[in-house]
Amino acid sequence: MQHETAPSVLASGGGLSGIEDAVNHVVQPVTDLVHKVIFYEVDIAGAGIPLIVLWLLVGGVVFTAYLGAIQFRGFKTAYEIVKRSGKGADADAPGEVTQFQALMAACAGTVGLGNIAGVAVAVTVGGPGATFWMIVCGLLGMALKFAECTLGVKYRVVHEDGSVSGGPMHYLRRGLADRGYAGLGRVMAAVFAPIIIVFGLAGGNMFQVNQTLAQLRSVTGGEDGVLGSPGAGLGIGLAIAAVIGLILLGGAKRLGAVVGKLVPVMAIVYVAGCLVVLAANAGAMPGAVRLIVTDAFSMEAGAGGLIGIMVVGFTRAAFSNEAGLGSAPIVQAAAKTRHPASGGLVSMLGPFIDTVIVCTMTALAIIVANPPMYAEARKSGKAEGVELTSAAFETVMPWFPYVLTVAVILFALSTTVTWSYYGQKCWEGMFGRSRRSDLTFKAVTIGCVVLGSILTLGAVLDLADGLLFILALINILALYLMAPVVKKELKDYLRHRKQVDASESASAAEQLDKDEELGRV
Repeated sequence: MQHETAPSVLASGGGLSGIEDAVNHVVQPVTDLVHKVIFYEVDIAGAGIPLIVLWLLVGGVVFTAYLGAIQFRGFKTAYEIVKRSGKGADADAPGEVTQFQALMAACAGTVGLGNIAGVAVAVTVGGPGATFWMIVCGLLGMALKFAECTLGVKYRVVHEDGSVSGGPMHYLRRGLADRGYAGLGRVMAAVFAPIIIVFGLAGGNMFQVNQTLAQLRSVTGGEDGVLGSPGAGLGIGLAIAAVIGLILLGGAKRLGAVVGKLVPVMAIVYVAGCLVVLAANAGAMPGAVRLIVTDAFSMEAGAGGLIGIMVVGFTRAAFSNEAGLGSAPIVQAAAKTRHPASGGLVSMLGPFIDTVIVCTMTALAIIVANPPMYAEARKSGKAEGVELTSAAFETVMPWFPYVLTVAVILFALSTTVTWSYYGQKCWEGMFGRSRRSDLTFKAVTIGCVVLGSILTLGAVLDLADGLLFILALINILALYLMAPVVKKELKDYLRHRKQVDASESASAAEQLDKDEELGRV
């Protein structure tokens, strides 16, 4: 997930401010109610734990056990599938994009501002030990991601023109019907689709453009700089909207081509920055790792303090990688494959990249750099976001805000196109596939991109965030009901892989024998 709090107000001028205030005034009561219900906390040893986080955490534990720790024993296989897809494997299989492109598209929807700002919040509020629990939650989330994306591929619909529609709106209806819960599946699917559309337009589009403009303004002189006026913001919004429109018109294939190049670039840019900070503070690395582990199990503040650290880590990881929410199966369903479990195996690399690698790198960079802002935040208990991450990088690279600006732009663009695709598939499920319906959704999407450049609508964005977690309740319940289907697909695929590997080994041995006979070896 890309944000946890509403961004700062960008709109200026009486007319825009008036519109924003009016909308927020109407939406805020609904937002407060949704957050009160969705993020209801229970007290355990003096620490408040959101029930929705427990729901996600338990789901990760259950599927890790049920599937025999598939995230560990299937990791190598997942890597090999991605590697083979890059060499043209399964090129003639049903689907629109390669396994690698599907993985990058899913990562584009999760790797973003949450990895920069959310991690900073975690290590200020929860301390260094929160990093350990983020990693644990990310590893558990891999099992959830495997289960939901396996179902996404299994129950996808391949249309006559070769395009694919998939995701929870399909496996909720068809999969649960196969399990004898047809009525429940229809109701769940009917709730799922509109929530994805709302979040895609608000949190996936408006917020990303909003934050991109905020970062651009911060490095160009703020409100008094060249991008300080509402007109300049509108110009940026129109430019981004044009890019998004061109990508959307190309469908899943163009999306796969764009994010297949964009995501690795943005990840390399950001991770390279982290590595520079870590290298400059190499002497502090052993102590930082030791601090993360010891602080994760610290009992100085009693059981409540320990649980509090765990909660912060689990919450930030859940917000970041979206495992169990049902978003990733929409794009994973478009992958070229004949075996649902292969898509599931590839998809589980997403939480590993997002949480275990990117989030951990961010946390380590902050801890080893230890900028003055970090010590002050830890002492006061004040949560710091992207400013803290930027401050950590600035201790080594004073020009880092410009690098961060590039990263934010890439993160925002990739996230926007991916969530637009998610929304489009849900729109098709609700209103059917037709040229008019397709153009209507794309017009609304582009309009929201432009709107995000001139209005913040913080209450709307917070409402979208809260609604998105309703999907976790729906999706994980469905995963439990269809767990036997997931396990069967996994067994069938692993059996298939053994046969393929044995056949390839036999062929290689036969070729070696022929080469020896001909004197080539």
